[in-house]
Amino acid sequence: ASTGRDIKFDINRLEGYRNFCNKLWNASRYVMMNTENQDCGIHGGDIELSVADRWIISRLQKMEQQVCKALDEFRFDHASQALYEFIWNEYCDWYLELSKPVLSDEGSSDAAKRGTRLTLLRVLEAILRMAHPFMPFITEEIWQQIGPMAGVEGDTIMLQPYPKANEDKFDAQAEADIEWLKGVIIGIRNIRGEMNISPAKQLPVLLQKGGAEDERRFNAYSGFLKSLAKLESITWLQPEDEAPMSAIQLVGDMQVLVPMAGLIDKDAEISRLQKEIDKRDQEIKRVEGKLNNPKFVDRAPADVVEKEKQKIAEHQAALNELQAQMNKIKAL
Repeated sequence: ASTGRDIKFDINRLEGYRNFCNKLWNASRYVMMNTENQDCGIHGGDIELSVADRWIISRLQKMEQQVCKALDEFRFDHASQALYEFIWNEYCDWYLELSKPVLSDEGSSDAAKRGTRLTLLRVLEAILRMAHPFMPFITEEIWQQIGPMAGVEGDTIMLQPYPKANEDKFDAQAEADIEWLKGVIIGIRNIRGEMNISPAKQLPVLLQKGGAEDERRFNAYSGFLKSLAKLESITWLQPEDEAPMSAIQLVGDMQVLVPMAGLIDKDAEISRLQKEIDKRDQEIKRVEGKLNNPKFVDRAPADVVEKEKQKIAEHQAALNELQAQMNKIKAL
């Protein structure tokens, strides 16, 4: 709890943290299942880190920095929340899934598999040391198995040094690339949910109106997208290519399209697009309200005002795309 705030004992809160312990335990089982009696690069050999490996290592450094700062300030609530968010949302929900295509693909090189196994182990071992003051018993139990596998010597986690961030391992490019991947995957999952398409059904996906960086990421990471988003195919459309009638999600300026032939519930898609249009419309009105306020325009720095104007232009462009899509579907 934050300083001066008492938290009443709540069985629901207790159940939530029990689930968190189960999450950490199951993640550890997955790591051991994929690294035990395998070549993890601990004793040498070529190591090739995937973009997901570099991303989680970078995110680990940021989390270590955040936790150590919170502990120095005696904000134990901030420290525990940073750990919770990293373990649940980044390591378990995303990195473990991103490791599967590398480990299961027969086309992955030995060096790439070695790199992913080593990253799985070393990041988990660091997580256990970070979490030990907050969760002493379960972290000790898991560390007794993970520590030696990660090449760490010692009888107990209690005598291991507390992790500290290494800024040399920050990787802004990997973080940006994975955020793009996550955006595309979440967009496809949103379309599935809104159109009641089974998660097991493989879909064709089209990408269009992206920039050079979007196209680079498409070429580099289409394998990750196919595996994690359960895709039949993924295709980059050139400017002259005409897209079929599709459900649409935006990732930045890029459009993620799922062709509607045989999939679409027309009324449901119109309803979904209307919600998106309303959301963009409200955002435009909110920003216009700020820009129409003389106090904001006179007092805010010029670059802040310019950013707000850019936001309106971006939302308006997205709104035009959504309106065009709506008109196409209504014409079906």
